[in-house]
Order: sequence, then structure tokens, then C-alpha cells
Amino acid sequence: MKTVSVSWAAACARRMGRQGLLTPAATTGCSPADMAGRMLGAHAQVPSAAELSIALRLDGATRTDVRDALTGGQGPRPGTLVKTFGPRGTIHLLPAGDLPWWTGALSALPARPSPFRPEARMTAAQTDEVIAAIGDALAGTELTVDELTEAIVARTGSWAADPVMPAFQTLWPRWRQVTHCAAHRGVLAFGRGRGRKATYTNPGCTPASPTRSLHELVDRYLRAYGPATARDFAAWLAVPADWAAELFASLAREKRIEEVAFASGRAWTAAGDTAFPDEPVRGVRLLPYFDAYVIAARPRELLFPGAAAARALAGGQAGNHPVLLVDGTVAGVWHQRRTGRRIALTVEPLESAEPLGRAHRRALDQEVERTGAALEGTAELTLGTITVGPHA
Repeated sequence: MKTVSVSWAAACARRMGRQGLLTPAATTGCSPADMAGRMLGAHAQVPSAAELSIALRLDGATRTDVRDALTGGQGPRPGTLVKTFGPRGTIHLLPAGDLPWWTGALSALPARPSPFRPEARMTAAQTDEVIAAIGDALAGTELTVDELTEAIVARTGSWAADPVMPAFQTLWPRWRQVTHCAAHRGVLAFGRGRGRKATYTNPGCTPASPTRSLHELVDRYLRAYGPATARDFAAWLAVPADWAAELFASLAREKRIEEVAFASGRAWTAAGDTAFPDEPVRGVRLLPYFDAYVIAARPRELLFPGAAAARALAGGQAGNHPVLLVDGTVAGVWHQRRTGRRIALTVEPLESAEPLGRAHRRALDQEVERTGAALEGTAELTLGTITVGPHA
């Protein structure tokens, strides 16, 4: 059987098309939760950026639509999005309906080496005890971190609150080193904010089978961001490359994934998912901080060609700058400053990129207008130099 050959342009077109970056999806057929599923989660370390990431992929959607999907709006129904710790241990918005397989997969990943001193670490038995306490304390309620600390101590002992975990120039209670683990086991997610304080709740999720969940994760990753290598998957998920290679090898033996020629090498797609568009990407998009597309799409040197790597990456890390995409690749950075409903939006095209022609300039004007509408304001465009540094 002849190996399928996939060009970078074809990969860009399919990736962007599948998650509403070519033509925004109609909200009648695709909800914010549906789109978050297509993206494999929206990075929510910067909450407003996650809202914009999803809203821009849906025709006519706004940040309020995404917030309502997270909170359930004003009614009694629960939200269709969950804010929790997802890939790489970072905060993400994930579809509530996908949480069983997400937690099944994330809880099956290889444990990372502890960054804490031996005397600060928790044993496996202590970890299990604290996670059980978290699940019990958060069942049917929302607690701030201080309230949760008291509830854990009441169920385990004072050792769980020992201030031994260095964080932000202070020391956190010992139990907080397993916050991500509790989320990945399905007993912790973010609740509604209480003023400036975050809260946690128990989403009531039972993780699905680890094996089936890992297969689901690889399948969805390849459908969203393939062709991709096992090393690409490992970098996106922050797991050891050899573990990912073994997982991909097992899936190849089971014929769940299929090898193609891509980017002067070999990569994988989901089995049978080898159809790619003939037409390359045309157009302009503005993507906010930590957008899923710039985090996951690889090879990174093709997405951030030439000067784009120096200007739009921070130490090789994607997402620290909002980016301007022109015809599917990074061609600039942008920044917004809001005053009431007015949004001053500055775009800095890269000097090394091709000058914005009339068609691209009209497309940029339209994208700025869409961005303002998604943010529920009125955006005004300035072409100029961005002086704001990368997001921490």
C-alpha cells in the first residue's frame, strides 16, 4: 500500500478547518463545549483568553456564551464546560461530557518526579488519603482553598496542612502538591468564583478505563492536530518521549493509527483518517494567549517560520504572545487594551513577513471587528510595535 504524503499546507488547512479557524462553526450545530472538545480543551490559565479562543471559533459567539457554558448561566442546570487541570497539569476548559475519559487518560500518565524536598513529599498512602478527603469534602459544595484545607485536616490530620510547599514566595500546605492528581482522579474541579477567591468542587466524575481513555486521547489528538509524531504528542502532553513512543507503537500494531509522509519525515494519523484538503489556507486570524492551535500544531518551525520564532515564542514556548496568523502561519503578534467597551487593539506584523496586501488587510479589519464583538466591545485597530513583554 502506497504511503500517503501530506504537505504542511494541507495539514494546516485540515487542522484549522476542524476547529472553526477557517469558517467559524454555526452555534446552532456546535456549542462552546463542542468546540472545546474539537480543540482538545481551551487553555484557561488566562480565563479571558480561553473565552476568546472558543468564542472566535463560533459564529456570533461572545465571552458570555462561554461563561454561561461553564457556569450553567442563571438557571439551575450545571454547565457543559468544566474548568479543571488538564494536559500538562495546566488549567483548561474541558467538555463536561468528556471528563470521564479525560480523567481516565490523565490519571494513567507516568508520574512526574517530585520537585519538592524529600521531607515535604507525600507517600502514596498519604496521597490516597488526601484525595479521598478532598472528594468527600467537596461533594455537593464549593470551598475556597482555606476552607478545603480545614476540611482535609479534619479528615486526615494536621500533617496535611504543614507549610512545606514553596509557591509564590510563600509556603503552601503539604496537601496542595496533589491538587492536580485529585483533579485527574475526578474528585476536584474549579467551582464558581467567590469574589476574588477561587473555589473548588467535586464534579462527581468516575474515570473511565485507562486503556480505552488513552486510546481515545490519541485518536482525538491525531484527528485534531495530526499528522503528528509520538514525540509531538509527548511534548503536547508533557510526558516522557519513550513512554509516548511505546504507546504509539502499540496502537500501530493494533492498526488504530496510520503512518504518513509529513514534513520530510514520518508521522501518524488516526487509522483511515488520511483525507486532507487540496486548497491551502487563505486568510487572517487573531489568536489569544495560549491558544490550543499554536500550542499543539507542529512542527513548530513551520508554524513559527524564521523571525516568528524569535518574536512570538518565549524561550521556545508557544502561547506567551497572542499571534497573528496569515495563511495558516504566524506572521505577527498583537495586544489589546480595554477601557470600558472600547478595545484598543494593536497588531505588529513581522517585518520579515510579506506585507499585508489589500485582501489580507480587509480580512484583518474584519477579524478585529469579530474579536471586539466576541469580547462584547468595539475594537479599534492600530498597526504598530508591541512593547508589552510575554505573559509569564
